[in-house]
Amino acid sequence: MVLLMAAILALPRIAVAGNPPFSCAPGATQGYAFCDRRLPVEQRAADLVARLSLAEKVSQLGDEAAGVPRLGVPPYKWWSEGLHGLAFWGHGMHFDGAVRAITSFPQVLLTAASFDEKLWYRIGQSESLFQGGSLTDIMMQAIGTEARALYNIGQAEGLTIWSPNVNIFRDPRWGRGQETPGEDPTTASKYGVAFVRGLQGPSPMTLQTSACCKHATAYDLEAWNGVIRYDYKAWVTAQDLADTFNPPFRSCVEEGKASCVMCAYTTVNGIPACASSDLLTKTFKGAWGLNGYVSSDCDAVALMHDSQGYRPTPEDTVAAALTAGLDLNCGNYTQVHGMAAIQQGKMSEHDVDKALRNLFTVRMRLGHFDGDPRGSALYGGLGAGDVCSPAHKALSLEAAQDGIVLLKNDAGILPLSRPAVGSAAVIGHNANDPAALYGNYFGPPCEYTTPLQGIQGYVKNVAFLAGCDSAACGIAATGQAAGLAASSDYVIMFMGLSQRQEQEGLDRVSLLLPGQQQNLITAVASAAKRPVILVLLTGGPVDVTFAKSNPKIGAILWAGYPGQAGGLAIAKVLFGEHNPSGRLPMTWYPEDFTRVPMTDMRMRADPATGYPGRSYRFYKGNTVYKFGDGLSYSKFSRQLVVPSTTGNTDLLAGLTATPAADGGASYVVEEIGAGGCEQLKFPAVVEVHNHGPLDGKHSVLMFLRWPNATSGRPVSQLVGFRAQHLRAGEKARLRFDVSPCEHFSWANEDGKKVLGAGSHFLRVGRDEYEIRFEP
Repeated sequence: MVLLMAAILALPRIAVAGNPPFSCAPGATQGYAFCDRRLPVEQRAADLVARLSLAEKVSQLGDEAAGVPRLGVPPYKWWSEGLHGLAFWGHGMHFDGAVRAITSFPQVLLTAASFDEKLWYRIGQSESLFQGGSLTDIMMQAIGTEARALYNIGQAEGLTIWSPNVNIFRDPRWGRGQETPGEDPTTASKYGVAFVRGLQGPSPMTLQTSACCKHATAYDLEAWNGVIRYDYKAWVTAQDLADTFNPPFRSCVEEGKASCVMCAYTTVNGIPACASSDLLTKTFKGAWGLNGYVSSDCDAVALMHDSQGYRPTPEDTVAAALTAGLDLNCGNYTQVHGMAAIQQGKMSEHDVDKALRNLFTVRMRLGHFDGDPRGSALYGGLGAGDVCSPAHKALSLEAAQDGIVLLKNDAGILPLSRPAVGSAAVIGHNANDPAALYGNYFGPPCEYTTPLQGIQGYVKNVAFLAGCDSAACGIAATGQAAGLAASSDYVIMFMGLSQRQEQEGLDRVSLLLPGQQQNLITAVASAAKRPVILVLLTGGPVDVTFAKSNPKIGAILWAGYPGQAGGLAIAKVLFGEHNPSGRLPMTWYPEDFTRVPMTDMRMRADPATGYPGRSYRFYKGNTVYKFGDGLSYSKFSRQLVVPSTTGNTDLLAGLTATPAADGGASYVVEEIGAGGCEQLKFPAVVEVHNHGPLDGKHSVLMFLRWPNATSGRPVSQLVGFRAQHLRAGEKARLRFDVSPCEHFSWANEDGKKVLGAGSHFLRVGRDEYEIRFEP
């Protein structure tokens, strides 16, 4: 991988630019209604679909859609990826022209650890400042900006980006948990909304790119104990679907206005997600109001027949998917079998027309039928100079810095004093491996700084030893590493995982560091002059109880997969040029959690059987580190201030409270109604004080807890979060708009949101405020 990355970076950045694909050039097909920009896009799409032959229609149903030369419609490639930067995965983007590299941001889980919605939106934001006027604004999220720039110079055949991944990181062993915003539905929802808005740009009718929230729903298993994702049958309660698995997708659509949702491989409660009319049509397009299309995960339709045996023939399978509400199949299965399905009466041409109207409407919102996109007032000026821009590189560094989580800092060993570090030993397989920076779904980075290179920028006398042959650490140079540690002033170890342990298609079987890593770390710590600093580069959590309790290990940091600027970001944190503010978006469980089957989808604990539950909301067991953990070099204090009147609770008096088995009662949120929920809202303020000694950002997390976790209530749940930079000695007041119908509710066994009568406690740190709803 090191040689691959070196080869990529050696490629020239400048080449001859090409021309973007588009329809409706002047003097060509402008007589057609689908080229008339004065008409609504839905009408234009319907006109185009009506002009297609049946064979031409079927040819549009896969991710590589055929062109229609007689109408001036070029081929289109729907599949592109932009999880944390444009990626090699997919067919729509190419890095072989004027642009050979893109900005590589931190893997999503680390970015989520910043708990900063503005940062999530800004990741790679391009801000145009118009001289001499008041316009300061088109704010365009970098990944979308770079995608549109590639399209304009002829290096993209599509602008539909199949990101973000907003699945819940339900099980710590999941190989793709690194791609997600973590285990909390509120965090995942807010991340999804911010990401979609940034990717799609400021205009709902002229999209910068199209975002696709994936993979709906209850998808979080790759391969465990012989069970693989392609034929996994998940049994999920209505309760867990309503308040854990589905909320991020709902927020993507309703608040973010995502133009696509991708259905998962998973069979949910007996029906494949991509053949569920309840999910695709009733929920996505109906209840949530999706203005866009539904795509399958890649080859999901074929797998419904070949692996899941859901329908007896390919034609039956294609018909089941399209009549359920699927619009696009990643793969060619619908293109191969679609015509026969119509001829056999399994589905109608009308079913295909509905799908194509959705697909072409999105392409028209992208401006592909408005002539040359380089003439667009919004995005036409973007080009090679907007990729890997100084602003994008700086933001990649900022995102990595803000996500890094300081988990342990005994005796204040950090930050290091640059003049005091005469020599440093840098030990670990992840210290100088560029591949350790990216995680999965990455593209060729503009540049990169490994952790070793970052440390070398601060310390002249640095000795490096990999220590392990790989992340698997089957062979460890323990004696050599201990000797190096004993001869150095400070020791910094870069350990953790790689894509050989966790990735798409691969779940972990253990939460411990692989192979001989633990023995190597312990031996080095024992030999070192001072307590060592342990930096973990991982996607998912690891059980490092041994390091947490070892006084010879003075500091522990989690740096995820930190992107192209990761090594510099880590060095800046270690040497105090950046005050760490990240917080864990995922519970770190002990190794014994692996006794819980990954296939048990229940979120809530079951004390009768010893089932511990999942995530900070429901888990009842020991942890290594908790959701929200994270230290700073400064001391911050927080005080919760809530007005004496907290919404109009009198309106509940006219409603019937449903008794619960624990003696309590609850109100159905639907019966309170939108107007009633609005009247219940109230503001809460958190006063934050940075007592120093350093300036820094502080993320305030506000939780709700109940007196008990009976009747399906969570132990606690996140209400919201705010990130604020404060100078040493500075104070700030952070406002939270609290909506009891949203923030105090949970789902009952029927999947209906309910608001409990009685006490509720808002909590920030150790500060609490009680709010009561009387039955």
